[in-house]
Amino acid sequence: MSPSTTGLRERKKQRTREALIDAAFELFSTKGFEATTVDEISDAVEVSSRTFFRYFGSKEDVATSIQLQQFLDVYQALEARPAHEPVVTALRHAVVDVLRAYEEGGADAFQFACVMELVQNSPAVLARSLEMCTEQLDELARHVAARMGVDAVADPRPKLVASVASAALQVAVRAWRENEPDEKISDLADRAFALLEAGINYPAAG
Repeated sequence: MSPSTTGLRERKKQRTREALIDAAFELFSTKGFEATTVDEISDAVEVSSRTFFRYFGSKEDVATSIQLQQFLDVYQALEARPAHEPVVTALRHAVVDVLRAYEEGGADAFQFACVMELVQNSPAVLARSLEMCTEQLDELARHVAARMGVDAVADPRPKLVASVASAALQVAVRAWRENEPDEKISDLADRAFALLEAGINYPAAG
């Protein structure tokens, strides 16, 4: 098979995947997550449900696909940060910049707002979102280790940073869900990472 044929096939697969995501979010926003079926998503793109499951394992996977893309964008943004920046500072800028780009980014903004509403209202989507964060810990640690110039396996610090950064994001989302729904996720994440930068060895009350 020629490279041009392979490239054409990959582009077609990418277009199908994007069409499934677009159709799913349109249905989620109008019908709700629970009321939307895989068959309806597939029918909207004129493919079979079998084709849907070649791209996504479940409705929850397609709902959180934008969050997976955000992780990939954060890794790219982290690599682009100035080499002298300490790792938490670089992570703070990378995460906040990516979140703000999605909040202000047209079609991405619609899907981002939709998935945050689903996280707010659907236990299944929230569970998958938290699961995805856990699944990305090793990859995040690998990028942190590369920035630090250390071995992610032998040195425990990258995994610690990745775990704490993931926790900071979850704290931001929880604050938005439970107490500050009018705030932007990017601002809440910025606040959480700023607290990490300042250090968390707080003095005891006594």
